[in-house]
Amino acid sequence: MPKIPASPATDTALSDHQPGAGQVKMTAERGNADELHQMVAAGADAAAHLTDNFGHRISDNQNSLRAGERGPTLLEDFVLREKIFHFDHERIPERIVHARGSGAHGVFECTKAIPGLTKASILQKEGASCPVFVRFSTVAGGAGSVDTPRDVRGFAVKLYTDSGNWDLVGNNIPVFFIQDAMKFPDLVHSVKMEADRGYPQAASAHDTFWDFIGLMPEAMHMIMWAMSDRTIPRSLRMIEGFGVHTFRFVNEKGDGKFVKFHWKPVLGIQSTTWDEAVKIAGADPDFHRRDLFEAIDAGDFPAWDLGVQVFDETFAAKQPYDVLDATKLIPEEDIPVEIVGRMTLNRNVDNFFAETEQVAFLPSNIIPGIDFSNDPLLQGRLFSYLDTQKSRLGTTNFHQIPINAPKCPFHNFQRDGMMQTLVPTGRANYEPNSLAEAGENGGPRASAETGFTTFAANDERNDPAQKLRIRAELFADHFSQARMFYLSQTENEQAHIASALVFELSKVMLEHVRARVVGQLRNIDEDLAKRVAAGLAIDLPAKEKAARAPVDLKPSDALSIQKNADDTMEGRKVAILFAEGSDKVAIDKLKGDIKGAGGTAFLVAPKVGGIKVKGGALKADGQLAGSPSVLFDAVASILTEEQAKALSVQSAAVQWFMDAFGHCKTIAHDEATQILLDKAGVEKDGGVVAIDKFADVGTRRHWAREAKVRDLA
Repeated sequence: MPKIPASPATDTALSDHQPGAGQVKMTAERGNADELHQMVAAGADAAAHLTDNFGHRISDNQNSLRAGERGPTLLEDFVLREKIFHFDHERIPERIVHARGSGAHGVFECTKAIPGLTKASILQKEGASCPVFVRFSTVAGGAGSVDTPRDVRGFAVKLYTDSGNWDLVGNNIPVFFIQDAMKFPDLVHSVKMEADRGYPQAASAHDTFWDFIGLMPEAMHMIMWAMSDRTIPRSLRMIEGFGVHTFRFVNEKGDGKFVKFHWKPVLGIQSTTWDEAVKIAGADPDFHRRDLFEAIDAGDFPAWDLGVQVFDETFAAKQPYDVLDATKLIPEEDIPVEIVGRMTLNRNVDNFFAETEQVAFLPSNIIPGIDFSNDPLLQGRLFSYLDTQKSRLGTTNFHQIPINAPKCPFHNFQRDGMMQTLVPTGRANYEPNSLAEAGENGGPRASAETGFTTFAANDERNDPAQKLRIRAELFADHFSQARMFYLSQTENEQAHIASALVFELSKVMLEHVRARVVGQLRNIDEDLAKRVAAGLAIDLPAKEKAARAPVDLKPSDALSIQKNADDTMEGRKVAILFAEGSDKVAIDKLKGDIKGAGGTAFLVAPKVGGIKVKGGALKADGQLAGSPSVLFDAVASILTEEQAKALSVQSAAVQWFMDAFGHCKTIAHDEATQILLDKAGVEKDGGVVAIDKFADVGTRRHWAREAKVRDLA
């Protein structure tokens, strides 16, 4: 079989490396993984012969083999049997959490070498790079749910380094609901569909979740984040990522420091409003998935800067919280985030199942220079993830699936198992062995000099003789950082949190659960608790007892989306409404201005296809009823008076402007559009401007308008 050149996507695959002593290798008869990949890819060629899975050419893929024209189907039809057999087994168990995900390939590049802090190979030299695969996900919903529920977003990064795979498996929120992995099954059971009725799907607004939360005060900091706009993001390209846990950096000397990892989006953070998120779910259930795919497909590659917060035991000991507590964060004002690299996603997956669905992330996948801390939640994850991959992917050999395989050589004595696809050679499948003395290949050996060694001077470690089911004293402070987060928000963001709590708790039918949660909120902020109680029309309940009295921490502006909002047009999408007779020159100029500022213009019209306009003809990118304004960051309108009058009796057009105004977006319009704006109840303000003023206000939100359009708690 001739050698088929490797594609750029696979030119660093495991099989390209020359096998060394004891290394697993493919036999010549089978070819290597790249050749098999290329052979499968060649099947997309219309001229390729259709075959079964064993290479037998198929003469008819439309009709089963029968005994006569109207006779029974014959069991000997191996083509039919294989096709149906494979179809019956196409699905694998979906992830229990993070089931709905979107993935993409990219590259990570070190922009600031930090050899003094860590011996991690990828951070030793400025310009060093490695491939990455990233999977974003929602947590609570199943694989068939929607993209925009109020939910935490998973942010899992697999870095294929020359030292092995490093999986940084985190979320878009830096803290978590619980402190100990023992409680994870309970948390997930509570937020998932209720056991007796199978709903609600992808929603936390129901009895069992809030019953659990009301009894778990350690979750209240996370609840502040979960009820904030962080959980209704505008785009996966505009979310932060966090490693959540405290990890260790270890340098060549063996010196160690604590580290927390941050991914900062180059496009900035942006959210939707709750009303938008709900309407987007109906307009486009795949809104985030589509947005990520189309941006990469268009060459607008999303990027994140990798930042680290590095600190030592002395700093940790001085804090009024425990750095090993996953429900706590370290304010950026105390330890600034130092940027050390940039990750750019530049290639969509070739096959969703083979890559996004089969990718297996393991928090235990670390490389020399990175180590674990004694965070009890992290410790539980180190066990859980390996176990779940076997359950989902059906075999201990899941690491051989291309998306999971390292892009550096690997050598060990692990053999056999279900779906073994490699062919080990020689008889050395154990060690120690002395086969080399007989002239045979004895296989690989451990290396104390270059191998991974656990940090030896771990001051966080208790006496090894002590094995206790206990948490450190500072873990009992559940409210100080929750208060800090709430007080760090703008007034508008605080109103969003209060309104989110009212919405969620209004779905809770158990009155004592509502009262308990509001009682917990009193430990965070009295005004917040009063607002939520008023929104629920209940008396302010007694304050729930705190296990440890909260302390007042200095607010952190870094925790607010709106305080860090960027007026950039980059990565944003602007809809331009036009119709028959609209001015093409004006439309082209506006499109050019948007593109020049780094944005994307999307033409919307009552009809798609060629439309006669002043100065020529234009094709719409989307039809009005199918392109609601919730899908865009700002809207503009260039219409004739006649068309504006005609659209003013069309509910889709009126709602288009009503929603844009209600969601505090910029509305740029010509004089004729005023007819539609009046019908939609759009009032003049700093975000409702003439077309020629659009560049001055851009796509930023106009939050001062919100009080005019909705009641907030």
